[in-house]
Order: sequence, then structure tokens, then C-alpha cells
Amino acid sequence: MHMAATPLLFTTSLTPFFFFFFFFSFILIINIASSISDIDSLLKLKNSFQITNEAFSSWNTSLPPCNADNSNWSGVLCYKGHVWGFKLENMNLKGTIDVDSIKHLPYIRTISFMNNNFDTTWPELNKLPGLKTVYLSNNKFSGEVPAEAFQGMQWLKKIYLSNNQLSGPIPTSLASLPRLISLRLDGNRFSGPIPQFQQKFKSFSVANNQLEGQIPSTLNNIPASSFSGNEKLCGAPLGACPSSKKKSSSLNTSGVVAVVLACLALLVIVAVILFLLIKRRKKSKQGELVGGGGGVGVGSSNSRDSNIQKKGGSSSLNNNSDDQGSIRSRESTNHSNRKGDNMRLSFVREEASGQFDLQDLLKASAEILGSGCHSSSYKAVLLTGPTVVVKRFKQMNNVGREEFREHMRRLGRLNHPNILPLLSYYYKRDEKLLITDFVPNGSLAVRLHGYQGIGETSLDWPTRLKIVKGVANGIEYLYKEMPMMIAPHGHLKSSNVLLSESLEPVLADYGLVPVINQDIAPEIIAIYKSPEYLQQGRITKKTDVWSLGILILEIVTGKFPTNFVQQIKGSELSLANWVDSIVPEEWSSEVFDKDMELDRNSEREIVKLLKIALVCCDMDVDKRFDLQEAVERIQEVKERDHININNEDDFYSIDHAGEEA
Repeated sequence: MHMAATPLLFTTSLTPFFFFFFFFSFILIINIASSISDIDSLLKLKNSFQITNEAFSSWNTSLPPCNADNSNWSGVLCYKGHVWGFKLENMNLKGTIDVDSIKHLPYIRTISFMNNNFDTTWPELNKLPGLKTVYLSNNKFSGEVPAEAFQGMQWLKKIYLSNNQLSGPIPTSLASLPRLISLRLDGNRFSGPIPQFQQKFKSFSVANNQLEGQIPSTLNNIPASSFSGNEKLCGAPLGACPSSKKKSSSLNTSGVVAVVLACLALLVIVAVILFLLIKRRKKSKQGELVGGGGGVGVGSSNSRDSNIQKKGGSSSLNNNSDDQGSIRSRESTNHSNRKGDNMRLSFVREEASGQFDLQDLLKASAEILGSGCHSSSYKAVLLTGPTVVVKRFKQMNNVGREEFREHMRRLGRLNHPNILPLLSYYYKRDEKLLITDFVPNGSLAVRLHGYQGIGETSLDWPTRLKIVKGVANGIEYLYKEMPMMIAPHGHLKSSNVLLSESLEPVLADYGLVPVINQDIAPEIIAIYKSPEYLQQGRITKKTDVWSLGILILEIVTGKFPTNFVQQIKGSELSLANWVDSIVPEEWSSEVFDKDMELDRNSEREIVKLLKIALVCCDMDVDKRFDLQEAVERIQEVKERDHININNEDDFYSIDHAGEEA
């Protein structure tokens, strides 16, 4: 009995060992077989290409395509040992994309063959139902895309087909994709109407095609530029569609009479306005610096500040000979009849005191720098002494004389390399003059948007970053020195950032909110354009941070913020909304100012700065950075990121391997 039990015990103890041995052997065989299958599929795909370089030299059958999340084969994207996508860009590939060769790979989620030379008809991508992203822009795909081309591809999020030669109607199956957030069809030959898309797109463009008909109402919030280049498209956000066929090519007789009368009335009104302006201009050329309701210098305009709207445009900052003259007062002969205090400049900085007086300003030649309804700026070239800027304000009566003087003295004590020092001021009940140093390189607005008009070069990325950091330092200093003010600057915008000879930023028009008439302040002061004021009628300690965020976006994009402002149901569509509406992977092509000289590592740092700016100008005040955190994060941004970028260069943190799988 004892001897018979021994073999049974031995057999029982070995059974688990052999079970696990055979189990793991089976798994290993399955993995090897899977790897071989992947290799065969990829080689078939490669053989469908016409290859003109050695880009596929790493596709070596001695190594599996994937090792965990790392790829052994260039252009192959891996996740946990499986092939989940391809990034074969800028390789001059031709031929076809053999979808059948890879349709058996179960983990395929993304394909990118951008910037190649594929010149075939549409590949049958719906054989890859698990795809999330398709990037085929900048090729030569031609012909019609079947209406059902995207049928059943319920996971698709992003489709990029820009700059091909695709024709025919836009496939209606695109409108049935529930997860689609980005669709780029611009630069093709699509024709017919736009399908009735119901998706909420983060990025959308059908520009430069041959589309026609009315734009679906679900796309009314898309920027007009996304539909440009389609002459027969109409409806919001483009022009209205013709209302009916009843409109004839000519007006009836009564209509012609009405038009003629309206034109005559308009001409009369224009003539009267011109007469009044000429009469006023003649009076102003007599040189009213002070008194008699006059203004500083000549050429004061009733128009709002004419900021530059686009690159190469003109501005009131670009002067002509009519804007130059001598600053005088027609009441200068009566100075002796006034109290001495009334005709004296009040200096707030000792180093400026004694260098010039009001009489010197009266005799100085003047050149208009900017003119608006509520203020005008003039460059005054003194006969002996410095060149200064005189800024005249009409709407600065929010406080009395003594409180005004105390506030000016407070501003005069400020001393920082990024703050334009106030030298002196002149107080009169119905107007005020503020005198500052002249900064030779003009405003940031001109250098960003009108540099071609003044014969300058554009600002490169390192210079723009230096300007952002200098502005942040200046704002931080104002917050420390004037803690009792809710918004110590209050009027931060590119035209109030001046540039020194070394292109260091110098902040102007700061600290004026307390003395500006409050009934007019919402029309002219930047902080009153913030979301919290437009929606709730209040400003906070973070409102200047909002202005800083908008300014950074302007510096990085090169786009003028007011071009994006539209009042829609009480809210404001801003430059921030536009940037936020574009998916981050498109920032380098759609958002970054093309005038900056960039490389890949520079782009990583610009992305960091853009993300900081978007948080700074978040619509929700609670979600914004406070000033200190914003400044700290801005100072961490470098000109270049020297970290080596591997694999996908996915510095936008979008659709990473884990998400795609």
C-alpha cells in the first residue's frame, strides 16, 4: 500500500507545474504568431508604397515592430506591444495605401500620411472601423469620396483632408459620426451644399472649395474664414442669402427716386460736416495748449483711437506733415493775468524738475502720435531739453484737485525699468496734461501689426518672449506698489506697451482708473471689456490678469484682439475664444504668427506660453491664475526646450497612445 501511493503523489505534485508550463508556452506562441502577423501586414503596406528614400530601413524583420510602448520601426506607433497607428509624414510617398493589408490589426486607432504625394482615389478607410484620427492633408488624393465612405466609423474624432484634389459632394456619412470634433476639408474641389452637421466642432474648415447654398444654422458660430473661397456659399457667418426670386435686376422708378434723394441728403450732410471740421481745424491750428477749451497741439480728432487693424495697415501713429506744428496758446499773452499756479507744470520727479516748463512746451514743435475722443498724444521736441510726450485728457474729472495731485505724486514715485515714468502734469478743471519721456521705438501695436509700414522687421520669438516677461514684471511691480487699487494698471493693451531702443517693454497709461470719469470709463478703459464686467458689472484683482492673457495671445498670434470682438447676446467673442476653438495640434499652423522664426523646440515653449495665456483670460474668474502665479509661470518659459523629443513629438498632449488605444 505504501509503495503504490508514491507514484500517485509524484504525479499530483507535477500536474500544476506542467499546466503553467504549457499555458505560458501557449501564450508565448500566440505572441510570436501575432508579431509575425503584424510584420507581414506592415510589409504588405510598405510594398504598396512607391518609396524614393531610405525611410523604411528600420523596418527590419529581425525585430518586432513594437516593444511594449516603444517602436522598433520608424513611423509605427505602439501601445503595450501592439501597433496602434502610423505616422509616415514628409516622406515623398506615392502609390496607394493598402488598407486590406492592415485591416486585421485590431488596435489601429490613428493614421497619418500627411505631406506626401499620394495621387490615387479615396482609400477604403471604413475597413478600419476602430480609427479615431485620420490625417491625410497635403497630398494629391483626387476624385469623389463616396457618400458612405465613413459609415460605421463611430469612433472617429478628427479628419484632416486639407489641400488635396478631392471633388464631388461632401460625403453625407460625415454628418453621422457622433464623436467628430475636428473636420478639415479646405483646399479641395468639393461642390454642392454643406451637409447638416449636428456635431459641436472644435475645428472646422471647408474654405477654398466650390461649395454652394446656405450654410447650416448649426455652423453659424464657426468663424467666417472657415467658409471663405466658396463664392456661392451664403448665410451666417457669411452674407445673407438672396431672399427670393422676386428681386429684379433693376429698381422701379419710385425706388430710383428714393435712392437719388437719399444720396443727395447724404451729400449735404457730408458737406456740412466737412465745413465744420475745416472750421474747427483752422481754430485748432492757432495752437490751444491750455485754456479756452482748447487742446494740446493741433489736429485733434473726434474719432476713436485708430489702432492698426492688420499688418501693413496705417494708423494715426504714422503722421503726415499736417500733424506737425508749434504748440502755442492763443491766450499766452494773458499769462500774467492768471494766477501763477494755473500756468505752471507740477513736477513729480526731481530729476525732471527745472529741465523745462510750460513756456518751453508752448514753443516746442509738436507731432501728433495719436488722437481720439477722450485723449490725444503729442511728441514735443523742446528747443533746449529732452524730447517728451504730452498727453491731454478731457475726461479726467473723477476726483478733486487735491486728490488728483496726491494720485499724481503716487504715480511719480514709481520706479521700475518696465514702467514709463511720469515726469510732470498740468491741472485744469476741464482738461489735464500728463508729460512723460519719449520712447523711440513706438508701441508694441505698431511693431506687431504695422511694422511693414514703418520699414521695420518683424519681432522674432525670443524678442516677443522678452516683451512678455518684461510686461509681467511691470504689472507685478504695480501690484506691489499700489496694493489698494483693484486693477493697478487698468488699461493694458499693445498700444500702451512702448518699446525702448533695446526692445524692452515699457508700460504706459497705468494707474489712471481712479481719476477717469466713471461714466465714460467703460467705453475707453481695457478692464471694462473683461468678461466679469460685461456679465456682472464688476472688476476684480484678476481683471488685469485677463488683460495680460489677451496681450500674450496678441503677441503670439500676431492678431489684433478687437478684430475678434463681437457682442453676442451680452457676451464677448474674443481672441481667446478663437484660440481656444482651435485644437492644440493645429496651433503651429493656424495660431502661431508666421513672422516668428521657429523650430520644433521653440514651438514647445510657445505652446506653454499659450496655455498660460488661456488660463489668464479664462471667462471664469475663479479659474484664472492670480497675478503672482501667472508671473511665475511666464518666467519659467524659455526660448527653446532642449529636451530631446522622441517618438511622436506629441508635445500638445493630444490623443496620446493610452487614449487612442
